[in-house]
Amino acid sequence: MSISGITNIALSGMRAQATRIGAIANNVANSSTSGYARLNTGLTSTEPGVQAIVEPTTSDVDPATELTEMIEAEQAYKANAAVFETGADMWEMLMSIKRD
Repeated sequence: MSISGITNIALSGMRAQATRIGAIANNVANSSTSGYARLNTGLTSTEPGVQAIVEPTTSDVDPATELTEMIEAEQAYKANAAVFETGADMWEMLMSIKRD
């Protein structure tokens, strides 16, 4: 796998987690809305990377669940960002070696 492939996968992971965080924010914002259907975010593998799929559920919004999901999404976003940054640093190093 190339460095650009690694950074693309990490970028797709960050996008998926951002979508997940958006769904969580929507759940929290609408938690007291009568008839609101909680949104659930599933992740699916794509070529290359991952994609978030948001679907309504029949369950109510539970603040503890939303907080837990938010923490998990934040940590996953940070992990993908670290991989992206490392891949970008490796790419920069390879380009400097090639120039020399």
